[in-house]
Amino acid sequence: MKKKVNIVTLGCSKNLVDSEVLMSQLKGDYTIIHDSDEQSDIVVINTCGFINDAKEESIDTILRAVEAKADGLVEKVIVTGCLSQRYKEELTDEIKDIDGIFGVNELPEVIESLGIDYKHDLLGERVLTTPGHYAYIKISEGCNRNCSFCAIPLIRGSHISKPKEDIIKEVELLAAKGVKEFILIAQDLTWYGIDLYNKRELPDLIKRISEVDGVEWIRLHYTYPTNFPTGLLKVMRDNPKVCSYLDMPLQHISRRILRSMRRGVGGEKTEALINIIKSRVPGVALRTTLIVGYPGETDEEFKELMDFVRRTRFDRLGVFTYSPEEDTAAFKLEDNVSQKTKDNRRDQIMMLQQEISYEANKRFVGRNLKVIIDRKEGDNYIGRTEYDSPEVDNEVIIADQGNNINIGGFYNVKIIDSDFFDLKGEIS
Repeated sequence: MKKKVNIVTLGCSKNLVDSEVLMSQLKGDYTIIHDSDEQSDIVVINTCGFINDAKEESIDTILRAVEAKADGLVEKVIVTGCLSQRYKEELTDEIKDIDGIFGVNELPEVIESLGIDYKHDLLGERVLTTPGHYAYIKISEGCNRNCSFCAIPLIRGSHISKPKEDIIKEVELLAAKGVKEFILIAQDLTWYGIDLYNKRELPDLIKRISEVDGVEWIRLHYTYPTNFPTGLLKVMRDNPKVCSYLDMPLQHISRRILRSMRRGVGGEKTEALINIIKSRVPGVALRTTLIVGYPGETDEEFKELMDFVRRTRFDRLGVFTYSPEEDTAAFKLEDNVSQKTKDNRRDQIMMLQQEISYEANKRFVGRNLKVIIDRKEGDNYIGRTEYDSPEVDNEVIIADQGNNINIGGFYNVKIIDSDFFDLKGEIS
């Protein structure tokens, strides 16, 4: 019998893609499970090292696997990903029973540590861990931005675009298997192509993806506001396969804090860009993430951020509390905002966003929207509109009325009610 390997994925969707590629390499030689509680012979932990909470989760997961090995339940524990890229020596010194520690760009070495050869002919192949109708497409690796709080460039290196031909092949393979929604991810989508083609090529890449048979939705995650290529907005407006959805982490609005964060753009230009986006892509859903409790953030600067959120009325919003990251520029600053204050500021923004989301959702009541069905829970089907990304955004709840709804199918849904973060609808 084949030995069983449990691939445990922690962190972001970019890590998830890496795990899916790893699984495609192993599936011919091992029985593969993902994030499973089943007993397995080997555990491969794809770690996250982005912020303190993520580091702690990664370390706890490693320790549990090592303990299972000591109890004879697991033969081998392999660690890869961002945490092991950044803290390989520390992990080697502190946790002796790990059988292999590898960085983010050492997939062939991970494969070889499990006794098999890396298969170059599997370019673009993945074992999907998402529902079969949507997939994440990583179009580049690394980042050339120098944000003061972020360790990603230290972990994943400089920006490297994936060639268009490789991306299109991957999309074609997935579309042939029934994937309909493609979520483009990178540290900064807008930087795509500069290193390979000497210009920003995201608009052309989107066009080529949209021409692949089977592609119905293209969603854009993680765009950077500095020098945002406004030509992208025409593609979003004119290409019916591109969702009216844009994820743009802004982090703050205070001019002083943005300068300290090394974001390369001030508050006035940020608000001007938002107005341009809304005017050129009417009805676009804007998602952002913010950081509260950055070193030196005053009550006045936090109020400025609250006023910005109240004024801008983002459709989707998330908040991180600042945590100092070793070797970043901000690590040298005094972390002088207490955790209690950070948590309180986060909660205030999220309470405000709850009100904004409630008001925004009410405008959909009575309208018909195109909805993709993600899953069934009890007596309800759960779907999403083009304005919502999986796992992080709103959902549409549709009562099962015996009308043979297919998971992964698109349906015209009349919205009959709404609450703070979800819509209720019925097939029309």
